[in-house]
Amino acid sequence: MTVSSLTKAKQGESTEELVLTDSETLDQVIQCLVENFSITTQGACDQKTLFEIMVKAASTGDSIENTAKLLKNIPTANDIRYHLNKINNFEELEAQINQALKSRIPLGLKKGCLKIAIDLNLICYYGKPTSSEFVTCTIK
Repeated sequence: MTVSSLTKAKQGESTEELVLTDSETLDQVIQCLVENFSITTQGACDQKTLFEIMVKAASTGDSIENTAKLLKNIPTANDIRYHLNKINNFEELEAQINQALKSRIPLGLKKGCLKIAIDLNLICYYGKPTSSEFVTCTIK
């Protein structure tokens, strides 16, 4: 994955901070989709535009219908659904998705197993309150 480097001067020393911008992330996702998926399109709806609309809808948790209304100069939601309805082999789609995921694994991770740990806390609040303030949250 390509990342941009920003150099910061800090008290006479230079440190390098890696930064991946929103547009670079979108470009990488679209490139990954184009490399691993093929959806035959026609008319104003090309494959890249189709992927951009789906990524926008997925990243915002919105519907394709509403995403198509919000964006300008793109095909209608009906055009998008028409092309998505062409997908009928879901086993092949799953294989393509797995290949897409494998294609973006960093080289250091491809060499073998890694030990990881995840700290997951499903309790909204634990412990004893020290003041009259209460901490509340909602479980997702």
